[in-house]
Amino acid sequence: MTAERITVSLPPELVADARDAVTSGAADSLSAFIADALRKSLQKGRALAELERVLGGPPPREALDAVRCNLGLDPLPAVQHSA
Repeated sequence: MTAERITVSLPPELVADARDAVTSGAADSLSAFIADALRKSLQKGRALAELERVLGGPPPREALDAVRCNLGLDPLPAVQHSA
């Protein structure tokens, strides 16, 4: 696979966590770790867009929270409505 070199600015704590992932063997390199994270984020966005297309709108919050629970994730934060 060919790669294009880019420059990005990231918070130091994210860079430290990514470097720790490389050191622990979770990723082959910092570039591979960032590419994988970006790929997953794009896939998630595409999957949610397809779900909204199929459902005719966003999935109900209860359904999202149920899926998150099944995956061992916390429920989505409460939506704050401005007064």
